[in-house]
Amino acid sequence: MSGTLVLETLTAKAFAPFGDLLDVSGPPDKMINQGLCKRFHDRARIEITDGRAGISLFQAEPRSLPILLDMVERHPLGSQAFLPMSLDPFVVVVAPDENDAPGRPRAFMTAPGQGVNYHKGTWHGVLTPLKAPGLFAIVDRIGAGPNFEEHWFETPFTITNQSASTGP
Repeated sequence: MSGTLVLETLTAKAFAPFGDLLDVSGPPDKMINQGLCKRFHDRARIEITDGRAGISLFQAEPRSLPILLDMVERHPLGSQAFLPMSLDPFVVVVAPDENDAPGRPRAFMTAPGQGVNYHKGTWHGVLTPLKAPGLFAIVDRIGAGPNFEEHWFETPFTITNQSASTGP
């Protein structure tokens, strides 16, 4: 398994098998703070096994397209939410589980203001901002026990924002 992954637009429907899209689409669930704040309620399912939820900050180096995808990871004991602390887009990579290994990955480009929550056990790529500062708040499981698995592809994938030319 290898090849080129063309970036897709990140939508709730396309991302649903892998997790929750975090954004402020649609009408708010409530107006709060004397009508000055829109509440978009309960947008992600936080899953924790044998631990607690914690918030960490990550600062990742920006990448440039095309991106080489040679590894994905997963967290079997908890979900993991990535909330950008800027309005810059980032690349999201996910893969279905096929017999305890990742299937063919999919790559998405976020829109400004979007974050993601990977469901527990979802194969996903590493944090991949395209611009500095690459600063994210992460909500995930804090606790003892093995909650990290990596899978290295025999042949890496190339992530690009355009499909390959077929020629004349």
